[in-house]
Amino acid sequence: MPLPRSPAGRTVSAGTPRAGTHRWRRLPSWTATLRWKAALFIMVMCCFLAAVLGVLVHVLVSRQSEEQARNAALDRLESVVETYVAGEPLSRDAGLDPPGLPSALRDMARRGERGTQLGERDGRPTMWAVTPADGRVLAVGQDYSQRAVVISGLDQAIIGSSAVAITLTLIVGIYATRSVTRRLHRTAQVARRISDGDLDARVDDPRAQCPGYARDETAAVAAALDAMAASLQSKLHSEQRFTADVAHELRTPLTGLHAAAELLPAGRPTEMVQERVQAMRRLTEDLLEISRLDAEVERADLDVHRLGPLAERAVRATGLTAEVRVVRDCRVETDQRRLERVLGNLVANAHKHGRPPVVLTVDGPVVTVRDHGDGYPDELLAEGPQRFRTQPGKGRKGGGHGLGLTIAVGQARVLGTTLRFSNAPDGGAVAELTVRRADTDRRSATEGSPSEEAEAKEEGPREP
Repeated sequence: MPLPRSPAGRTVSAGTPRAGTHRWRRLPSWTATLRWKAALFIMVMCCFLAAVLGVLVHVLVSRQSEEQARNAALDRLESVVETYVAGEPLSRDAGLDPPGLPSALRDMARRGERGTQLGERDGRPTMWAVTPADGRVLAVGQDYSQRAVVISGLDQAIIGSSAVAITLTLIVGIYATRSVTRRLHRTAQVARRISDGDLDARVDDPRAQCPGYARDETAAVAAALDAMAASLQSKLHSEQRFTADVAHELRTPLTGLHAAAELLPAGRPTEMVQERVQAMRRLTEDLLEISRLDAEVERADLDVHRLGPLAERAVRATGLTAEVRVVRDCRVETDQRRLERVLGNLVANAHKHGRPPVVLTVDGPVVTVRDHGDGYPDELLAEGPQRFRTQPGKGRKGGGHGLGLTIAVGQARVLGTTLRFSNAPDGGAVAELTVRRADTDRRSATEGSPSEEAEAKEEGPREP
């Protein structure tokens, strides 16, 4: 289908933005700030007011000066007329049909009228006054150059004083705007800290806290943000306390239930009861672990370990099948128990929600766990793992509580490592864990020692 054409015959594309839009988009990012906009507004308004006032003063002074010059020229013309009538010689500033007389005044005198007009004589500004005299034009020219110099000096003084006033007003306006923008920036920083999980962050704007201060809009926003953070923190603490209390309360009866289930006679019903009890015990232990992670009381017991063997032990401990590929081994500084917990949860999640084969790859300090299912759901990639959110992604198997990845993220935070979730381009969920490299191994990697790479190549891929 051909594209529509404009009346001039040019091809028009509906998706092509206008040129003006491109010009605005190319503006630097700082031009969008409130400080820049306020400074621009103040400067434009000051320039506008200065121009209006300057023009008014110039027009009024010019009119007054011209009126005075016209009256003086007419008075002088009366004197010259008396001299002309008396037959006495005319002075140098008067004459009959003098050269340089404006044609409009000459025509006016020939019509028998008197008049004045500002013109020039010998390149100098002159106020002319004319009257008819025996069919000729009797004219008087008064020098206007001194008055023109005064008006020009007045214009320069107006421009200079306006520039000084605009500069001072702009400085004062920027300083006044700076205090507002600084408070807004602080409010935005606190909001970002809250969105990152720091619910202890507060703006603490004195205008919002002290009754003696007048509360402006910025203080109202800061107070609303502090109130929202306090409410969120209270609700989160209530949820955490509820989770911990439920887990603690369930732990004792589940222990007794587990012991009672062991006394049941052998059979399929007994196995089903024992499996359900074991699942509830695991759920309770996970809830207790999450409550400890939420309370931020966990501390890592760091030591130096080789990452390849540690990853193999973590996979073996799960009892699940996964291919372990050690591309490049290294020494890392970590807590072995917590790291094995993270890797075990990632492998278990890949088996539970993805499809085999599950591959764990060690490449230096980076450990990647990948399945070959349909990937993580969009909600997880956007917001991270959420407890008790069991909605599976497209093609992924459900049935979990969302605790495994939540614990993995929490333990990774305790270890000071980075855990990222993504989807492979050719399909499959990918979890990438970056472990802190040990100082000795970091120095050897900087020096370019090939010993670990050669060892990893000799061992090749391994499967527990």
